[in-house]
Amino acid sequence: MFGRWLQRQWFERRRLTPALWLFAPLAAVYAGLSCLNHLFTKPRRLSVPVVVVGNITVGGAGKTPLTLWLAGQLRQRGWHPGVVSRGYGRSGDEVRAVHADSKPEAVGDEPLLIARRSGLPVWVGRSRAVAGEALLAAHPEVDIVLCDDGLQHHALARDVELAVFDARGAGNGWRLPVGPLREPLSRLASVDAIVCNGASSIASGACVPVFDMLLSPGPFYRLDDPIRTCTAEALRQRGRLFALAGIGNPERFFATLKALGLDCEAHPFPDHHRYTAEDLAFAAGGILLMTEKDAVKCTNLPVGEAWVLPVEAELSSALIDYIVEKVRGRQVA
Repeated sequence: MFGRWLQRQWFERRRLTPALWLFAPLAAVYAGLSCLNHLFTKPRRLSVPVVVVGNITVGGAGKTPLTLWLAGQLRQRGWHPGVVSRGYGRSGDEVRAVHADSKPEAVGDEPLLIARRSGLPVWVGRSRAVAGEALLAAHPEVDIVLCDDGLQHHALARDVELAVFDARGAGNGWRLPVGPLREPLSRLASVDAIVCNGASSIASGACVPVFDMLLSPGPFYRLDDPIRTCTAEALRQRGRLFALAGIGNPERFFATLKALGLDCEAHPFPDHHRYTAEDLAFAAGGILLMTEKDAVKCTNLPVGEAWVLPVEAELSSALIDYIVEKVRGRQVA
């Protein structure tokens, strides 16, 4: 509850409230610690180019769909990508491979989704550099590594940085916990490109390329039988609909359902929430709709009839051309 209240203060009110001013000393401490971490962290370079997909705000902005899009585009151009991630929400920090049948509590929800959707080698670890080294040792064919999140993980040297924003933009523009920024907006001057997932504008002053991204929903598929698909029109005729979302910005998912003409009772959960059967009891007697990120954690739960809405990122091919040009110009020998 506190987390949702805080996000409303950051992203909806835009201006500082008296309550947020109480956090100002903590924001100064956070900024100082972040600066020290950057100054005293020695980055480790992998033997292949690294592309980091991240953001400077807390919460999801569309990094995982973008990572999947990049992986597909790179494959089409003859590359052999692999993916590393922290694996937020999992138990333990050890480095491990992610397989399609891995448990989400062991590898994290987003890495598991990437592994299932892409079929690529995916490794997780608190240290993305160590995870990357393990991935390359196990898969010598990999010639480029995508890091899903990790813009602030300076221990991993990178060749390309992409900063992603959604429609909430930079919120009130303040550092944590007064605002949603993990780094100042001036950080955008050092990234290679900004990707806007519905964000109208980012007043950063950074002279870097900006690319628009659209998340396009596909047909729903049944949670317990992914081969079965269903249209939004068919679901409108099926009875009472419920929706859950445990992502960085649950309202984005609910807005997508509304745009599809679906009237749902919305149930937001914290990002990376680990679901139990009790969490889903509200949907008894109805039809439950969820994101793919939530689906990987609900597969073995008794949820009744549930449908999953996949999304695909759509971007200009100019972004992948730009990345490939940079990678080839800075490729490690």
